[in-house]
Amino acid sequence: MEFSAKMIAEYLHGEVVGDENAVVSSLAKIEEANPGQLTFLSNPKYTHYIYSTNASIVLVNKDFVPEQEIKATLVKVANSYECLAQLLNLYQQSKPQPSGIEQPSYIDSTVTIPEKVYIGAFAYIGKGTKIGNNFKAYPQVYVGKNVTIGENVTLYPGVKIYSDCVIGNNVTIHAGTVIGADGFGFAPQSDGNYAKIPQIGNVIIEDNVEIGANTTIDRATMGNTRISKGAKLDNLIQVGHNCVIGTNTVMAAQCGVAGSTKIGNNCMVGGQVGFAGHITIADGAKIGAQTGIDSAIKDSTTYLGSPAMPLKSFYKSHIIFKRLPELDKQVYELQKQIKELQDKLNTK
Repeated sequence: MEFSAKMIAEYLHGEVVGDENAVVSSLAKIEEANPGQLTFLSNPKYTHYIYSTNASIVLVNKDFVPEQEIKATLVKVANSYECLAQLLNLYQQSKPQPSGIEQPSYIDSTVTIPEKVYIGAFAYIGKGTKIGNNFKAYPQVYVGKNVTIGENVTLYPGVKIYSDCVIGNNVTIHAGTVIGADGFGFAPQSDGNYAKIPQIGNVIIEDNVEIGANTTIDRATMGNTRISKGAKLDNLIQVGHNCVIGTNTVMAAQCGVAGSTKIGNNCMVGGQVGFAGHITIADGAKIGAQTGIDSAIKDSTTYLGSPAMPLKSFYKSHIIFKRLPELDKQVYELQKQIKELQDKLNTK
């Protein structure tokens, strides 16, 4: 499908600078784009590419002022990155979408199938499960008993959803993710063994959540583990039992959240962050990559380090840390001088 610069500008409420009849049929990065492709510029680090790109159309912010001639047609918009997301959604929707029920697959007789649905080969839908309209379950998806699934939910290949979990509307869960496996609950016994504590709760995933590939979200011991509305979780994240991830909070890959921790709304969490259990993180907190959180965060500032500390304190500590070899050498020299002075005093 082709789109002209004029059509794109009208859709995005932007302004065309150049040939309004220029057409594109695909998208590419600004440094790799070819004729017939659309690209964008939002990061100033990539500005130099706009003068050499072969793209036919480039989305730019409305305040962009070129310093030399540009071959491509520009579409000036309020925010080029946000507008790119809109175009990518439009492009995705224009692609043919799978539909129907492939065989072999198993759907329990108690399950009512909506009109618009795709269930891939080797998928399993368990007894008592409720499915909303426009549900997509790619091959080898497993949905256990009494699961509730809202509208416009997509489960990519190999997703596993254990019994009694609840999935809201407009949720996307990527390949290999497991929702509702047992929480890590074991009681130490007097003989040194561990007795398993039954995990009888569930997982609730609210509306507009996206969860990356191979992420695991454990069911609650009692009650529920909750991923709140609009949260975005990257690949390879572990969320323990009875945790709460707040509204519109985003978490990068390889984070680990121990049981019963509550992360607030609108938080931003970098990759490989570890959270101790039973702590609370304030709304709006920003946590840098590889930070270790061992106690509650009560404000919305930025934290780094392990154990975590406010950003300014971390940078001050880091300066000292880098100087430790030099300081160690100075301490050694001082100790040596003190010993020499003590020896001289002792000989008098």
